[in-house]
Amino acid sequence: MPEMHKPGSPGGEFIPEVKHTVAVSSGKGGVGKSTVAVNLALALKQRGHEVGLVDVDIYGPDVPLMMGARGRPGMFENRIIPVEAHGIKIMSIGLLVAEREALVWRGPMIHSAVQQFLRDVLWGPLDYLVFDMPPGTGDAQLSLSQVIPLGGVVMVTTPQDVALLDVRKALAMFRKLNVPILGIVENMSYFVAPDTGARYAIFGEGGGEKVAGEFDVPLLARIPLEMDTRKGGDEGVPIAVGQPDSAQARAFRGLAEGVVERLDSLSALKLPTIG
Repeated sequence: MPEMHKPGSPGGEFIPEVKHTVAVSSGKGGVGKSTVAVNLALALKQRGHEVGLVDVDIYGPDVPLMMGARGRPGMFENRIIPVEAHGIKIMSIGLLVAEREALVWRGPMIHSAVQQFLRDVLWGPLDYLVFDMPPGTGDAQLSLSQVIPLGGVVMVTTPQDVALLDVRKALAMFRKLNVPILGIVENMSYFVAPDTGARYAIFGEGGGEKVAGEFDVPLLARIPLEMDTRKGGDEGVPIAVGQPDSAQARAFRGLAEGVVERLDSLSALKLPTIG
């Protein structure tokens, strides 16, 4: 097995101009992980940062649709030029294959794709490169952790118990891979009825806070369930840009603030190299 990169260690030769790398992951599918990744990237951009977004979810590359990314990446001197949408540089297997083409890839092919998305893409200077990971504990997570020193991972869950069972396994995996856990995002946290203003915990409540306490990491955000978030993703205009004054957009801006603060605090904890 290839040697693991320790946090903060040299090894960013694939993306030397990228200051921070953030993975967005989940224990299971269907919890809104890609929605969180997309809107986190946009919220970081709104803070004035240069941001890239890598869709590493090989089997479900939804980022191009959700970002409204059009066309195929260009080429310059045998390197790939990422597509841009909403001011974000984007790379996804979904930009390279036909929309209805099924990908049946084994581990080595996924590892090669992850390396190519880093080494062969002209990312240029970026403050943050956000990775939309596939759900679960598979080859893509292992490959990315081996290739670059990830700054940290944001774990997405919903409040119900079945989601928490899987997120615990994913958190344990990232700790084994020496990837810092930035915190938990509880997506679909609650629903506010638009006609009455009544608040409903459709998927239960307190789950995100519970798992954050178990792993001694922050609960970075509670994202409310709202139809406009789904609609914005389907139309290629995510809620963070389509409705910046909404409760969801404010929650994503709070998430971005928490991610920045956590990365800064983890960087401050690193001991200086002597000799």
